[in-house]
Order: sequence, then C-alpha cells, then structure tokens
Amino acid sequence: MSDRHPGLTQRPVPRSRSGVIGRRFPRTGTEPWTAQSPLRLRRLLSAVFLPLFAAATAPFGLWAARSDAGDSPGRGVLVGLAVVCALFAVAAAADLVVVARRLRRERGG
Repeated sequence: MSDRHPGLTQRPVPRSRSGVIGRRFPRTGTEPWTAQSPLRLRRLLSAVFLPLFAAATAPFGLWAARSDAGDSPGRGVLVGLAVVCALFAVAAAADLVVVARRLRRERGG
C-alpha cells in the first residue's frame, strides 16, 4: 500500500485522526481511496421498494385484522409480515433521505 501512496504506513490511526467520525481502524482493504456507494442506484432501489413495501403492509395488516382463531396462516404470522414490510418501508424512506442529502452535498447545493 505504501508503494502507491508515499508516506502512508500500516500504523494504527488514532480515532481522532482517522478522517471519518466513528472509524476505529485504519483502511486495510484494496478499495480506492475515493470509493463511494452508487448513490443513484440506491435512490432507484429505494424509490422502487418504498411503495412496494408500503403497499404490502396494508393488505397484511387487514388480513391479520380479519383472521379468526383457526385460520391458516395465523394472526401472529400476518402481523409479523405486516411489521416486517413496514420496517422495510421505513428503511427505504430513510435511505432515500440519506441519498438525497449526499447527492445534494456532491452537487454543492
């Protein structure tokens, strides 16, 4: 690694000098120094799956509300599916907010 970047060593970097808040260990991977996640792809996937999971939450919730004691699948399973879909929808919405903020910061606005 020091061949490509003169002056760099393999010494542990103190947390206060790591360059990223929360990074405890120095970079040891082979990824480029300017590696970034594909923000536009993340935005597309979040924009597709947010309405999908939000739309799946309502039917599972209604099905759970209308199910009786002897029905299969049981009420617990349906409530669990509704909760999982709702959590995925919230995660997709949060990811959309993060990606929008990062794209705005990249554009300088």
